[in-house]
Amino acid sequence: MPDKRKEDNNKKPDERAKSGEKVRPVPNADKQPTHTDDGGSFFDLRTKSGQILFMAVTITAVTLVQCLPKESLKSFLRLEFPAQPCKPNVRIVEKEVFSNEPRPKYWIYGRNPTGGHLLHVHNVLQRLGIEQTTNDSNEWDLLWAHDYPFRQINLQRMKPHQLVNHFPGSGYITNKVDLSTTRLPYIPAAFKLPAGASLFREYATANPGKKFVQKNNQHRHIQIKETEEIDFNSNDTFIQEFIDDPLLVDGYKFDIGVYTVITSIDPLRVYIYKGDVLFRYCPVPYYPFNASNVDKYIVGDDYLPTWEVPSLKQYYEKFGFGMKDSFDAYVRSTGQEPDVIWQQVEDAIRTLILKKEPLLAALLPRYANRKNFFEMMRFDLVVDKQLKVFLMEANMSPNLSSAHFKPNRLLYEQVIYNLFQLVGVGSSIRRDSFRKRAVETEAMVSSVKNIAVNANQCSELPCMESCAPVECQLCTTCLEENRVADIHRAYREHMNRGDMKRIFPVPKADQHKLDYDSLTASNQLMSRWFEEKCKVDHSYC
Repeated sequence: MPDKRKEDNNKKPDERAKSGEKVRPVPNADKQPTHTDDGGSFFDLRTKSGQILFMAVTITAVTLVQCLPKESLKSFLRLEFPAQPCKPNVRIVEKEVFSNEPRPKYWIYGRNPTGGHLLHVHNVLQRLGIEQTTNDSNEWDLLWAHDYPFRQINLQRMKPHQLVNHFPGSGYITNKVDLSTTRLPYIPAAFKLPAGASLFREYATANPGKKFVQKNNQHRHIQIKETEEIDFNSNDTFIQEFIDDPLLVDGYKFDIGVYTVITSIDPLRVYIYKGDVLFRYCPVPYYPFNASNVDKYIVGDDYLPTWEVPSLKQYYEKFGFGMKDSFDAYVRSTGQEPDVIWQQVEDAIRTLILKKEPLLAALLPRYANRKNFFEMMRFDLVVDKQLKVFLMEANMSPNLSSAHFKPNRLLYEQVIYNLFQLVGVGSSIRRDSFRKRAVETEAMVSSVKNIAVNANQCSELPCMESCAPVECQLCTTCLEENRVADIHRAYREHMNRGDMKRIFPVPKADQHKLDYDSLTASNQLMSRWFEEKCKVDHSYC
């Protein structure tokens, strides 16, 4: 029996059907078994979807473990989401990049070239991308000389692009004796000793109410003296009239320092920094006057600054005005007009420089290129009660150190920055030297159309046929090459003047103060160019 069942079970379905046995159908009996991605096998690692899901879950778990702090992980497992967002620990590696791109170079000349008095000069030059070097090489672009360089350094063969911050002969302006003994309306009468002793006695006799100071030729030693106390045999001093009725602010006498820039000699171009003026007040009230106490009438290194003068402090500290604007506000509060002072200041500086220009111009032919130089000096002036201005000194290398008064840092650095922008040391165009750039670059900065003036005059007779008439000399077809270069420089200075104000050639409002016919031919030509530009652009006026 068992053998028979075994035999029957081994029969194929077809054979069993033939023998009359009942055959129970088997579902999908003719199909091979296959794996399916149904719900029962979703996490099966033998399936592709299971493998992908496993990898995703693993990565998520690792990230959560790394990202979440222990406390946050605990709260997460309790289904409490952490308050702080996940911030993976990312290590940032900084790489320093060093550039060897060549830059323009400057060097310093002076007895103490690394001194703190030059700190702000270094600061501004380095911010402008000018690199410091030494005088060991001729490959420099700018020489900043704190001391007068021409007696110690041979600068007669400079390259055309090299610049020096002094003109040869600038001492004719800044020398105390030469300036004080120059006969001009703005300069108090002065007499050089011992040669001027007799002239002084005559002047003192004619002006019995005047006081006089005896000044040293080289340093600040100044003191009021009676005529009988003066040493007339001294070669180191001179005598000058003392302004004994000064304008006072809160009882203090003061002087004003105006930063002035000369960019060219013959043709002459002069600018003043109008962004602010250095005001220095005596530390002791002027009255009651005592000639033996020089702190009452002489400004020293430890002067009283604007922010410590009671009537000026609110303007300077509370409202943020500069020294000049604070002073102007005070003068207006007394019922007076400060513009009366500033018009005289500009005229005094302009008149003196015009007076000295021929002396400087005579020295320039000794040098290979008369365009290698510029000058920044500070003129010191005083004002009397009638608002009359007197020119006292011109400083060739004015103090630019804020060591005594930290708030002066901004003034000095703005003066230096505006100076460098004016003379072309500062530039927004990338360069590795001050050398002349490509023709296309130079034309981008200024081209013929920028300097051409008086189109109608130049396009008609007689200018179409001749350059001889004065009115034709500014036509671009008549200008000589060196005059074209001068006018290009004047145009660029005008465009880059910033807080610098041109006082020569004379602005239109002040032309009545100048004898036009007394000017040199090159100064007349430059003055006419500014007048013609003024007709089409008021900024030149």
